[in-house]
Amino acid sequence: MKPITIADVAKHAGVSKSTVSQYLNQRYDYMGEKTKKRIKQAVEQLGYSPNIIARSLKQKSTTTIGVIVANILHVFSTQVIRAIEDFCNDMNFHVIVCNADDDPVKEKRYIDMLRAKQVDGIIAFPTGGNVELYQGLINDNYPIVFMDRLIPGISVNTVLLDNEKASFLAVDHFVRKGHEKIGMFAPPIREKLTPRLERINAYKKALQLHHLPFHPDYLVSQEIDTMQEAVINMMEMPDPPTALLALNDRVLFEILTYTKEHQINIPGDVALIGIDDVSFAGFYRPALTTVAQPAFDMGKKAAELLLNQIGNKSGESAKEIYRFEPQLIIRESC
Repeated sequence: MKPITIADVAKHAGVSKSTVSQYLNQRYDYMGEKTKKRIKQAVEQLGYSPNIIARSLKQKSTTTIGVIVANILHVFSTQVIRAIEDFCNDMNFHVIVCNADDDPVKEKRYIDMLRAKQVDGIIAFPTGGNVELYQGLINDNYPIVFMDRLIPGISVNTVLLDNEKASFLAVDHFVRKGHEKIGMFAPPIREKLTPRLERINAYKKALQLHHLPFHPDYLVSQEIDTMQEAVINMMEMPDPPTALLALNDRVLFEILTYTKEHQINIPGDVALIGIDDVSFAGFYRPALTTVAQPAFDMGKKAAELLLNQIGNKSGESAKEIYRFEPQLIIRESC
């Protein structure tokens, strides 16, 4: 069958092709309700479907962006993605989500794929292993925004938490509750993973500010799949901490699994605070004290920054770092 064209729709509706084009692009400013209704009926009756590829070539835009997350299993990542998708949907943009698993090779493959699909821009939780590739995108004035992580030497609009304040909020609350032996569990410390480095360094600074000694044995940083063993080893020390800080949601899961399996009373035996406000924090028993990130606000900001870059074809604008405030949500675990 011969494909239905805009000309066919225009003839069927009794309007010009430009009027149909304005309707399809949702430019209704000077279009009457009867005209819109006729075009809508013509589109439905003829079964017209816009040629997306042709439109993209004409407009030099696919109205699509890519989002490369470091690990989609994090609550923070899924909330950010939802906020980005909501904002882009309102702006008639589509979103392709890619999960890099903190693997630079996988990240590069996704960047190449997204460029091949001619997406208009990328929001990335960068691994830090593709510095030259990102610098090349910047040199080409390709729209890009970083989320959650800074890459030294790369000038990109970046949205992230005030990670130092997040750790300070947690340690300050522990101290107010009378705790002096405060432990911290974290995933492996890697040079370019901003949240981990900043939260761990702030944990040490906060102890120093409260005139508490830093015990190296109270800071554990290792892979998630061996975290259970690490928790057991720390809690079986001759003088274990009385309070534990989980650097992120996945670490918190491992600590909670340990406390449940070993019938550890929270906060009686050990107080607990997690950075990231997990969805079950309020109805877990005991309800979990957390340091929340404004993930939806952060995701919306990243999407807004990217779409502004896409609209600014010159690419000439100052690049900034946008830090968002964490919030201590006090519940029962501390």
